[in-house]
Amino acid sequence: MKVSIITVSFNAEDTIEETLKSIRSQDYDEIEHVLIDGGSTDKTMSIVQQYKAGIDSLISEPDQGIYDAMNKGLACCTGDLIGILNSDDTYADPRVISDVVKAIDKSGADACYADLDYVDREDDYRIVRRWISGPYNRTSFRNGWMPPHPTFFLRREAYERYGKFNTSIQTSADYELMLRMLYKNGLRATYLNRVIVKMKTGGQSNHSLLNRVQSNREDRKAWQVNGLKPGLVTFWWKPLRKIEQYFRR
Repeated sequence: MKVSIITVSFNAEDTIEETLKSIRSQDYDEIEHVLIDGGSTDKTMSIVQQYKAGIDSLISEPDQGIYDAMNKGLACCTGDLIGILNSDDTYADPRVISDVVKAIDKSGADACYADLDYVDREDDYRIVRRWISGPYNRTSFRNGWMPPHPTFFLRREAYERYGKFNTSIQTSADYELMLRMLYKNGLRATYLNRVIVKMKTGGQSNHSLLNRVQSNREDRKAWQVNGLKPGLVTFWWKPLRKIEQYFRR
C-alpha cells in the first residue's frame, strides 16, 4: 500500500525541519510526500530545499487558507492512503506509518485514526494535553466526539467519491470532512490505540475565546451543509471533551 503524506506550511522556519525529519525517519518504504507552502517569506523554503530529494511534489504559492492548501495537496496525491502532517506536527516514532497500514490491512477499513499529544512549543517531551480518541461508533459524533485530524488517514478513493475539504468552513473543515466521511456516508474507521502524532500548542481554533465561539459556529455549519441533525448535547460536549485531556499526561 502506497501512503501519501501532505504537509502544509507557511512561515514555519522554526518547526518545518522537525516535521520533515519525522517523515524521513519512518520505517515504511512506500511513502509519497507532498508539500504545499503558502508562499512563505521567511526561511521555510530554504530549509525545505535541503530535504527536496525526499519530497515528491512541491508547491509554493499563495493560497486561500490551510484547507485550500490541503486540497491542492490532495490533487497531487497518488497513494492508496492519505494522511496530513502539517509543519507544527511530528510523528511520535518511526513505526507510525507501518502501524497505520497494518491496522488498515487487518481491518479492511476505509480510515484509521489514533491518539495525539499536544506538546510545549519549546519542549516536545513536555505533554500539555493528551487526546485519547477511543473507539468510534454511530453515536459518537452526536455526543461531541471527533478524532484528532493529524492522526486521520483516509483511502484516496473516499476523497474521490465524497469530496475534498469544504473551504467555505474556515476553522472546522477537518471536522466537517470527518463527519461527512464517517457519519454521513458510513465509511468504516479503525482505531489505533496509541499516540502517533505530537502537535505543538497554539492551534488556529484555540487561540482565544472569540476563536472558540467562531469554531462552534463552524461546527454547526458542518452539520447543516450535510443535511444532518446533531444531538441535543453535540455542541456542548465537543469543547468540554477537551478539559479531560489536560489531566491525561
